[in-house]
Amino acid sequence: MSPSEAAMLRARELAVHAHHGQVDEAGLDYFRAHVADVARRVGDDPVLRTVAYLHDVVEDTAVSLEELAARHFSEQVLAAVDALTFRPHEARVTYYARVRADPVALAVELADIASNTDPDRMALLDHETRTRLRRRYIAALPALLQHAGPR
Repeated sequence: MSPSEAAMLRARELAVHAHHGQVDEAGLDYFRAHVADVARRVGDDPVLRTVAYLHDVVEDTAVSLEELAARHFSEQVLAAVDALTFRPHEARVTYYARVRADPVALAVELADIASNTDPDRMALLDHETRTRLRRRYIAALPALLQHAGPR
């Protein structure tokens, strides 16, 4: 097993424990309904899968970026997870620019949006929640996919 594959398994185990007891907007187990789905959507690359498993850990649980560093996740993984962590009172445009600047974070964010807007998951939500989420993600995609321009 390669080091990146081992990190992916550690990330999965950590995410299962960190998200234990959490539910999504439809009341489903958060890890199974969302986190594992995002990991599946990014494909077989172990770095992408590692970040996918960890993408909401810092934002939505008591786990810190420092704890992830102490668990010996790579700088690439830490940078992507940091980019994917929405800060309190942060403007969405700032968040999207940070995610867009990191190719790994961007790939995971796009998989996250695909998971969150999956028709089967959306069908489980009430009309108000569905409408709110659709608006949010309709605005997110152009912001994430816009070209940064010449550098």
